[in-house]
Amino acid sequence: MKILIATGGTGGHINPAIAVANKIKEDNKDAQILFVGTADKMEANLVPNAGFDFKTIDISGFQRKMSLENIKKNIKTIAKMFKSSKQAKEIIKEFNPDVVVGFGGYVSGPVLREAVKLKIPTAIHEQNAFPGVTNKALAKKVDKVMLTTKQAQKHIKSKNPCIVTGLPVRQELILANKEFARVELGLDDRPMILSMGGSLGARAINEAVCELIAKKATDNDCIFIHAMGQFGLWVPQKLEELGLDFEEQKNVIIREYIDDMQRCMPAADLIICRAGASSLSEIQALGKASILIPSPNVAENHQYHNAMALVNNNAAIIIEEKDLTGDKLISEVNRLINDKNKIEEIEKNAKAMAVLDATNKISKTIIDLIKK
Repeated sequence: MKILIATGGTGGHINPAIAVANKIKEDNKDAQILFVGTADKMEANLVPNAGFDFKTIDISGFQRKMSLENIKKNIKTIAKMFKSSKQAKEIIKEFNPDVVVGFGGYVSGPVLREAVKLKIPTAIHEQNAFPGVTNKALAKKVDKVMLTTKQAQKHIKSKNPCIVTGLPVRQELILANKEFARVELGLDDRPMILSMGGSLGARAINEAVCELIAKKATDNDCIFIHAMGQFGLWVPQKLEELGLDFEEQKNVIIREYIDDMQRCMPAADLIICRAGASSLSEIQALGKASILIPSPNVAENHQYHNAMALVNNNAAIIIEEKDLTGDKLISEVNRLINDKNKIEEIEKNAKAMAVLDATNKISKTIIDLIKK
């Protein structure tokens, strides 16, 4: 059994693909799995480190904002398209897979298109509620289209009916216990608010959370754990400027990033974060109340659509970045933590949206294609 997986660009594409590959290997010891990605993105490290064979093609995406520099980049991208198709065809013919699966990223395009031409069974998985351009085009050609949320169905036209599989969530999160996580973190019974703006640190979120913490920390009725990100190292100084004394405020924990999410997220009573597909799947799996601040700087504005999939089910609160202020965030946080019934309602609705066997569903769909 040979399976070729094309994915790259972000952890949101790569990590679910690795989770599914691990599941397939676990259930099928003879399975040979080859990943195809690019040499200069995250997959070049993540995939080999996960123990899988990895080959590269040269591909990049189109720049949507028009400028002289971007026009030059787009001309190079067009040239790469022809080169990458040839590279993809060579890799496919050499590996001779039984099925080819795309998990998103520009690299999926040429690999899946060549697999279709060679009449090899094909499938794609779309992580977001609003599908990306590559997957929209591929959906019309591949044999199976797998979706994280049913909301994506209205934005995609596929050759065959779509399958809603959910998105793989780490087993350690699914099995986490809130009380045990809180004990591990040394928390008391006050509500814990977990906030983060991605690994880089979204400035808008950092600024609003600084105002939130400065306003509420002295009330001593909450515990804050905030990840400021790589470009948010100014946050502690900003909090001091806003009058927060770290020596006195033991209920405020500021980190550059969260490296123990398997503890922090289960322990939280309220989560403030972006609306990436992986984060939302984890929030749903744990049944957490959240205030979502979608990034406006992503393709197709897909984080907004991801967030609205929860909001429309009364499973989250949304604040668009253009509307985000410290006062607005403080108001929403106060409204939630002072209304236990509302928190419980959101938690229940978020949990109801969770698909906890996504890895199994995706793995089965891929294996079924081989058996046809």
